[in-house]
Amino acid sequence: MALHERLHGMTIGSALATRATTDPAGVYLVDAGTQATLTFAEVDTQAEALAASLASLGVGAGDRVALVLPACPEFVVSVFAAAKLGAMVVPLNPMLPTSELQYMLRHSEAVCTITIERYHGLDFLELFEELMPQLPALRYLVTVGEEDLWYDDRIFQYEDILSAGAGRDFAATTPDASDRFALLYTSGTSGKPKGVELSHANLLWGGAASAEALDMTSVDRVVGITALFHVFGLASGLLGALISGSSIVLQADGTAAATLDTVERTGATVHFGIPTLFVQELAELASDVRDLSTLRLAVVAGAPVGDELIREISDAFGVPAVAGYSLTETSSMVSVSRPADTDEKRRFTVGRPMGNTDVRIVDATDAGDGVLPVESVGEIRVRGPGVMVGYYRQPRETAESHDADGFFRTGDLGLLDEEGFLHLVGRTKDVIIRSGFNVYPREVEARVGSHPAVHEVAVVGVADPLLGEAVCACVVPVEGAIVTDQELVQWCRETLADEKLPDLVRFTDELPRTDTGQVRRVALSRTVEAEGQSA
Repeated sequence: MALHERLHGMTIGSALATRATTDPAGVYLVDAGTQATLTFAEVDTQAEALAASLASLGVGAGDRVALVLPACPEFVVSVFAAAKLGAMVVPLNPMLPTSELQYMLRHSEAVCTITIERYHGLDFLELFEELMPQLPALRYLVTVGEEDLWYDDRIFQYEDILSAGAGRDFAATTPDASDRFALLYTSGTSGKPKGVELSHANLLWGGAASAEALDMTSVDRVVGITALFHVFGLASGLLGALISGSSIVLQADGTAAATLDTVERTGATVHFGIPTLFVQELAELASDVRDLSTLRLAVVAGAPVGDELIREISDAFGVPAVAGYSLTETSSMVSVSRPADTDEKRRFTVGRPMGNTDVRIVDATDAGDGVLPVESVGEIRVRGPGVMVGYYRQPRETAESHDADGFFRTGDLGLLDEEGFLHLVGRTKDVIIRSGFNVYPREVEARVGSHPAVHEVAVVGVADPLLGEAVCACVVPVEGAIVTDQELVQWCRETLADEKLPDLVRFTDELPRTDTGQVRRVALSRTVEAEGQSA
């Protein structure tokens, strides 16, 4: 029986309880630095204790619990505690700008936030002291850290609340597999965040399908996942390891050097990562060789992957490298190449669709939505057990994201070959994928264009060997104005997340346009790329 079939009717909480019962001593979490471990049974016990304390505060079924945490044991325990209560998790990147963090906390109506105390120089207690009066739904804050701080009756330290719930019973509504469990934010076509609602069944299927496709077993140890707040980290990573009985290594330092050291130190067998990480690791290995003999597989996902990169990873690591096609709305990977696939298929495709997933290629032009034959380029559409419940509080957007046959409109261009392998060609949506993050030009253009020295701006993606795509702002300055690229980047830094900042700024006298006045973005992108190659 396939892995995903064994999980039929289960919730994320019951999946952990089952694993903790059948494999209590199995190692689930490994600290990359200290190599301290937590077993499945220990994680389950801690999740029960945290759930009991949260229940005593009134957190229950359907409530949103926000997680503003890096990849740490507290994140994992909090996910399962929420699952046991029938609550929903809202995983948020702790590196978000304050404006985006506030928007997502308010939009999700989170009643409780579990946050790190300090991270990358930012004091989150101080930040939330400012935010909480502006978040009427937020009743409680749980902080993760070691400082001995004073708290009021709405703020609790994680260790205290965990201890208080140990051994206590709590009343909780038993959730159904179809109930919503996670609210994951992704940028919309205008750059505004949209909350993707995923059910227990969605995410468990995503984890099981990934584990099955990659031949994951209890002997595997996974590295390279530092963003548990991302759908890939949550489904393919955290839940994939749970379902297969594998261990996942939690890294405080996600740099290339640290990740390679972690592989060597922990005996990791499977390496997940975005293309940018692997590019950096290839450069690191050229100057400092590591013992990577325990690895059996490298999995590249989250951004466009060049066929040469797949070959270079395979050669440098001495293992098969596979590429996956992942979307938040589909609970992580839609398709992935398999370790046993030929070199050609692993280099030039993103594999075959996951189990029980239907992928079709559609003519999405004004002529209609006709399904195209094999080897034809069109919009990729997906239907299957991983496809989202919908966009939170956006029923119209949810309806428009599906066609009449119930297929999700990905907005990506691709083709299916005669053997059923999916080839990514491009995108119909106006989006740049930079190091695994979606960057929408309109959002960046709005910020750059608000600078008093900017007359016009067009933001385009340009091919980049490290980032996948770099963000380039092509600027027409106001006549007579004096402005530098550094000034414009700093201007953007005040309101935009780091991954949305322009990597390049090009000044020009005018923007190329079509006969109807639209900016010719493809031509602009090619011009910038040609300038870079000739420089």
